[in-house]
Amino acid sequence: MKRILSLAVISMLLTASSSAQYSDSSSKKLSLRTRLSTTNFQLRSLFIPTSLMLAGIGTSSNGRESFKMELVEKRNELLPVFHTKIDNYLKFSPIVIAYGLDAAGLKSRTDFVNRTVILIKGELLAMGSVGLVKAATHQLRPDGSTYNSFPSGHTAQAFAAATFLSEEYKQRLPWIPYAAYGIAGSVGALRMANNRHYISDVLFGAGLGFLSMKAAYWTHRYQWNKRGTNSRLVHL
Repeated sequence: MKRILSLAVISMLLTASSSAQYSDSSSKKLSLRTRLSTTNFQLRSLFIPTSLMLAGIGTSSNGRESFKMELVEKRNELLPVFHTKIDNYLKFSPIVIAYGLDAAGLKSRTDFVNRTVILIKGELLAMGSVGLVKAATHQLRPDGSTYNSFPSGHTAQAFAAATFLSEEYKQRLPWIPYAAYGIAGSVGALRMANNRHYISDVLFGAGLGFLSMKAAYWTHRYQWNKRGTNSRLVHL
């Protein structure tokens, strides 16, 4: 069972990273202006987040012998007293890294104003969606504390932030998507290790966070700070 849990988390990381790398290779075919002004949307871009969310729904059964319950049972056997608060901070770290790299002189794909607007839109969409789904599903957490388990807000936040970091720096730093989604996957794993969420909560939250930030890029029209946008085109 421990191997199953590990494989589930690794799968989540690999699928997210694969999507990031696909977007990276596609973006190289675009002009500088197109690369800056849009993240190329194709229907197959929905495959990764949809798969994660469907996997979350598919593993959400509350039966005593269900997959998610078995994982919690195994967690309680192996890590009965495990607890850490690092996931509360780790979920925001990709955003800190993105702005930190820019402040250090390694310019991001998007100027400060536009990327901040994108970030705010993506965050509002992610957290708003999480709140609505939590209220609609009313699922008890594995530790029995509250009825707001599904989906994992921490994981959604982490994957939204990871997508933001990846979109801004994958063209300059090809390894960034792996680091970003590695951090996000770690947050999801820690939420399960802390007995705060089921595997279903984490999978659905990952897909929802990923999709929310992608949607913010897909729909952004870069009408803010046009002077800064033109300057960034010159330096790309």
